[in-house]
Amino acid sequence: MTWRTGTYSRKLLDTEEGLTEVWQPRQGLATPPEGGANTNVDKLKDRLVLFSANSSPSCMELANRIAERLGVELGKTEVYQDSNGETRIQIQESVRGKDVYIIQTISLDVNRCLMELCVMAYGCVTACARSVCGVLPYLPYSKQCKMRKRGSIVCKLIASLMCRAGLTHLITVDLHQKEIQGFFNIPVDNLRASPFLLQYIQEEIPDYHNAVIVAKSPSSAKRAQSLAERLRVSIAVIHGDAETDLLDGRHSPPTVRTTGGLPELPFCIPKEKHPITVVGDVAGRIAIIVDDIIDDAVGFVAAAEMLRERGAGPIIAMATHAILSADAPRILQESAISQVVVTNTIPHSSQKLQCCKIKTVDVSLILSEAVRRIHCGESMSCLFHNIGADD
Repeated sequence: MTWRTGTYSRKLLDTEEGLTEVWQPRQGLATPPEGGANTNVDKLKDRLVLFSANSSPSCMELANRIAERLGVELGKTEVYQDSNGETRIQIQESVRGKDVYIIQTISLDVNRCLMELCVMAYGCVTACARSVCGVLPYLPYSKQCKMRKRGSIVCKLIASLMCRAGLTHLITVDLHQKEIQGFFNIPVDNLRASPFLLQYIQEEIPDYHNAVIVAKSPSSAKRAQSLAERLRVSIAVIHGDAETDLLDGRHSPPTVRTTGGLPELPFCIPKEKHPITVVGDVAGRIAIIVDDIIDDAVGFVAAAEMLRERGAGPIIAMATHAILSADAPRILQESAISQVVVTNTIPHSSQKLQCCKIKTVDVSLILSEAVRRIHCGESMSCLFHNIGADD
C-alpha cells in the first residue's frame, strides 16, 4: 500500500449556471498497487453500472467526477418530469444480473430528488439487477431524526421508503446523527469529509497554527474538538441564549386539574440561560467555525459577529453540506465571514454566483473509492483510518 503526496489542482467546469471552482486535494487515500485493485475493476466492469438519478445537469457534476475516477461511463437513463409533476425514469440499457450504483445529489427540490432515486431504484429491481446501491452524499430529512412535539421522525420514514424501493446498500457522508444508521435495515457506510477539510486548512490557510476551532453551539463541540486535536490547536465554544431549545412538550394541559386517581406529577423547572458568551481565547487568532450543515447561515453569521466583537479575525465558516437555502448566500456575502469552505456533496453552483466567499472542496475521491471497494469486495477500513467514534 503506497501513499502519494503532491500538490492540489483547481478545475473550472462548465455548467448551466456558470463556472464551478472546485478545490481538489492531493491523493491522500491509499492507491492500489500496479496490477492490483484496478485490475479487479477491469475484470468486474461488465457487471458494474453507474447511474445518475438527477435530472438537472448542474447536479450531475459529482456523478461525472466519480465515473471519471472509476474509469467507467455513466449509464444511459432518461429522467424527466411529466406536465402533471410525476417523475418518469427510462433505463436505456440492460441491468440484468449487474451491480447498480445510483448517485443522487440533493438540490433544493428535495422531494423531487427523493422520488427520482426511489423510482430509479425500483426500476432497477424490476429489471432484475443483482444489487442496487444508493450513493447519497447528503441524506435528506436527516435533521428530522428526533421527535418534536406532536411531529414525527421523518428520517425513519425516508429510510423505510428507500429500503422498500429496492436499495440494498447506502453510501453517504457525515450523517447529521450517526444513530440514523439504525433506521435502515440495509448496510450503511457513513464516510467522513474531515480528512479533506483538514487538508484544505493545512494547505490553504496561512499560519493555521494560530487558529482556533470554534463550535457555534455546545452540540457541535465534539466535531470542533476532533478537528482541533488533529491540527494541534485550541478550541472555543459559543454558549448562551443564542441557542434556542426546541421544546418537546405538547403545550396542552388539562383545563381542570383532577384530584382523584393518579398523583400529581412534578413539572420541570424552566431553564434560565446565561447571556451568550465565548468560552475560550479567540482574540487576534484565526477563527474557524465548524458544523456539519450550513443551511440558512443565521447561526454562522451570529457566531461570526460574536467572534469579531471578541477580536478574532479572519473568520472562516466550514461545513460538509452546503444547503444554502433562501437568502443564505446574500447573508454570508454581507457578513463578517471572510471565507465559507464546504464540500460538493450538494450542488451549489448558483449560490457561488451570489457569494464569492464560497470555496468548494472535492470529495469525489472517497466516494469513488467506496464504490470500488464495495464492488470488488474489499475492506472499507482504509476509508476510516484514524476516524474516532465522535468524528
